[in-house]
Amino acid sequence: MGVLCDYFRAADDAAAISLMEQTDGGPVAVAGESRLDAIDLKGIEPHVILGQLVALAADVPWQPRLVGTELLWSGGDEGPWMMSIEDTTRDTLAAIVPGARTSELSAQWGRIEELASPGPLPPEQLVPVIEEIAGLARRARDAGEHLYCWCCL
Repeated sequence: MGVLCDYFRAADDAAAISLMEQTDGGPVAVAGESRLDAIDLKGIEPHVILGQLVALAADVPWQPRLVGTELLWSGGDEGPWMMSIEDTTRDTLAAIVPGARTSELSAQWGRIEELASPGPLPPEQLVPVIEEIAGLARRARDAGEHLYCWCCL
């Protein structure tokens, strides 16, 4: 069973919660939908997998609570769920500049256990994913907005 994760930006928690109500609990990254700045990163949940990218980008050891989140909306025990992501994570991701650093991060991130089974990913495979999440984080930061994650099993 995999986890579906959409990342999006919103002005504040109230706007993010309102989005959950408007979409009947998501998903929020819908092909052809342009009313929202959102990306679909299936399988890349915020605490472990995205957290390891944040650790690599910040050059700090990964730890379980590195990416701070707060549950803001829940569809119940079975999900879906929507959580806020702390601004320090947004800013760390926003600071990733496309180029050599992105390639280096892709190679490192592609070796983490959660992504590298049965073996490491090709060094450049995650560059588009890193550029996507870094771009979303930059747009959120530049607009004075926050990052959110919608997850579903």
